[in-house]
Amino acid sequence: MNTVLWGVLPYLVLALLIGGTIWRYRYDKFGWTTRSSELYESRLLRIGSPLFHFGILVVIIGHAIGLLVPESWTEFFGISESVYHLNSAFFGLIAGVCTLVGLVILIYRRRRVGPVFMATTRNDKVMYLVLTAALLLGFYVTLLGAVPGQEGVNYRETVSPWFRSLFYLRPDVETMSNAPIRFHIHVLVGMLVFAMVPFTRLVHMFTAPVHYLFRPYIVYRSRDRHSSPGNRQYRPGWAPVGTKDRDR
Repeated sequence: MNTVLWGVLPYLVLALLIGGTIWRYRYDKFGWTTRSSELYESRLLRIGSPLFHFGILVVIIGHAIGLLVPESWTEFFGISESVYHLNSAFFGLIAGVCTLVGLVILIYRRRRVGPVFMATTRNDKVMYLVLTAALLLGFYVTLLGAVPGQEGVNYRETVSPWFRSLFYLRPDVETMSNAPIRFHIHVLVGMLVFAMVPFTRLVHMFTAPVHYLFRPYIVYRSRDRHSSPGNRQYRPGWAPVGTKDRDR
């Protein structure tokens, strides 16, 4: 069972993530979206969305540092393991609270705002459930890891070496199997999240809005009060704002 969970399943999840994303891009380009509901309600969205997105970004960066940077590297720069864990727990809890609060606001908004709830699919409900479970498990692992004397709490000696070994195609199953059960559950739920990405609205995480930096802005002009649509003079679409008297 350990070989299946920690030696085979990660590669199956990776294949599903890559293959599913390619399939989604080729056959569902118009569905590659978050299906924005800002038109229905914006007040709660303006609060919950930044909290969730910026919080989850810090969470991902924190996980990347903890899993990819070996313990020997931080010690080389004079950062002791106790100092590292203290900072990791402090910033991780702050980011986790922001992410969880933002997610709760988004779920509340989706449930209480009629049009938004009507646009919610079963797929969305499952996604929110799994995300919430992953965050709560992360809180539990982080809080318990901050308690001194907990056996096997140093994930950098168990989970991190196993994770890095996956890139060498030589998964260290024994090391991961020796990690506490809470890490096992957290990693399994995390893999479930990544497996769901290509088939949910989470797929938009792979789309960087670079084109927003270069596309022209949209100018809205009110209708001229002294002319009807039939005899109104033509105005160039790219005329700068505030120069309507000059282009006549």
